[in-house]
Amino acid sequence: MSQFTRRSFLKATGVAAAATTALGYSSFAIGGAKKKVVIVGGGIGGATAAKYIKMMDSSIDVTLIEANKHYHTCFMSNEVIGGLRSIDSIRFGYDGLKKHGVNVVHDWVTSIDPDKRVVKTKGGGSFGYDRCIVSPGIDFRWDTIEGYDAKVAEKIPHAWKAGPQTLLLQKQLKAMRDGGTVVIAPPPNPFRCPPGPYERASLIAAYLKKHKPKSKIIILDPKDKFSKFGLFTEGWKRHYGFGTDNSMIEWVSGAKGGKVESVDANSWTVTAAVEDFKADVINIIPAQKAGKIAFSTGLTNEKGWCPIDGKTFESKIHKNIHVIGDASVASPLPKSGYAANSEAKVAAAAVVALLNGGKAPQPSWVNTCYSIIHPGEGISVAMVYAYRDGKIVKVKGSGGLTPKEFDAEMRAREEQYAHSWFKNITSDVFG
Repeated sequence: MSQFTRRSFLKATGVAAAATTALGYSSFAIGGAKKKVVIVGGGIGGATAAKYIKMMDSSIDVTLIEANKHYHTCFMSNEVIGGLRSIDSIRFGYDGLKKHGVNVVHDWVTSIDPDKRVVKTKGGGSFGYDRCIVSPGIDFRWDTIEGYDAKVAEKIPHAWKAGPQTLLLQKQLKAMRDGGTVVIAPPPNPFRCPPGPYERASLIAAYLKKHKPKSKIIILDPKDKFSKFGLFTEGWKRHYGFGTDNSMIEWVSGAKGGKVESVDANSWTVTAAVEDFKADVINIIPAQKAGKIAFSTGLTNEKGWCPIDGKTFESKIHKNIHVIGDASVASPLPKSGYAANSEAKVAAAAVVALLNGGKAPQPSWVNTCYSIIHPGEGISVAMVYAYRDGKIVKVKGSGGLTPKEFDAEMRAREEQYAHSWFKNITSDVFG
């Protein structure tokens, strides 16, 4: 990956943005019978798709079905856990989508019939569609760690779906004694937000350094490397003494026995391949798979994810259903909020074109993942993607990584960029 520069990334993303803009929000609108699109899931992917379909062709009847009346973003939730922002700052409603003409239904989807093209809900609703977009997010593989399941998660949080779980982990950290031990267990690949567990460790360390400096964090990892590895570990050395006898953060790799095998919620003990760890606060992030509705609809493969056509994000299993966001198999695109937003726009453009008898336009995608290592210091990785020869590929020379050489001003700007990006993307999705 090339060295990151703000100028080169903006230039690359400008090309991608221009490609999306070239689709023309009203250029697809054609007279005829009212066309119907039902979107299942109101997270970043689903909400973006709903808004952009209406922007591209206001004549299409768009219904978004989402069980919750508010959505908490997973990105920036680590700042809530670290005491740097409020839970309300990552909480969003659906009034903005309603203003765009989206029919928002708060209900649980119980089934999708791909043959009859009907979505049914727990409340008795039945919604016919011409095209359906499913953005189910992730679910957990509870069977991968002995002693850890959905009920235990109410005591030992995963906090990988933001909201009450975020507040539970924050509350436990605040209640912990000075000199306590926090155990964080990241999941195996693939999973939502690859840098997320390590940003979480960073911001918990920042909180402990300020309020409970005798405490320690142990990261028990099934992997031998992780996203932005060099930047994180270099930052940990500078802020938290990583690699020294007094390090606040200890990272145990899979090769050194870091894979967690079981959890005892009664004794607050985590058993890894190397040894048992007694903890005051435990954060288990389980292995992941596509959300439940993807399984009941038969959209998943043997690995638990949803294979799609990269050009349109239409399911390779069921026609007229498009799957976007974390649940889709869209590598090399990561499972991230920004990627879901970008995928949603591509799927929206494809759906509008196909419903109006046209061909799906040539897509492109953008992704940036920001991480905060310490208040006042951010890092990022960015990339532009294209569709070539039937595959999603990275655009050579685009994007890049924050330079490894430490520059305090640049790192401070990265944090500012992260917060600016958060405001922009949430406005783009829910505004």
